[in-house]
Amino acid sequence: MELQRLSLAGRPFVRGYGAGGFTIGELRYAGSLLLLPDRVLAWRPRDPAALEAADLEPLRPFAGTGASLLVIGTGAVPRPIAAPLRAELRSLGLAVEAMTTPAACRTWNLLLAEDRRAAALLVAIP
Repeated sequence: MELQRLSLAGRPFVRGYGAGGFTIGELRYAGSLLLLPDRVLAWRPRDPAALEAADLEPLRPFAGTGASLLVIGTGAVPRPIAAPLRAELRSLGLAVEAMTTPAACRTWNLLLAEDRRAAALLVAIP
């Protein structure tokens, strides 16, 4: 699905999602992603139920910079984030909002446009 094009230079806005990946800016990425305000990183998990503390390692440096919100796109259906994982994220100073990946993409774009310090973990939709 194609999202409305936003053009604040250098920011990783999600322009589209589906078919196992995402379009960020003008580039197509396969698989799940971790989005930070200044970069896009590949992210191993394909199933939010399989998330482990080790999957959060890329967030550790970011969490200490004043970020307060982590948006997690759980795929095509909403899925809860396990309590131990939520506790680990809270220990990093991150509040968590889990939602479907399409909703997470829209939310991420709004947070980025508002210049909010946030991160997004997006599970790709086949």
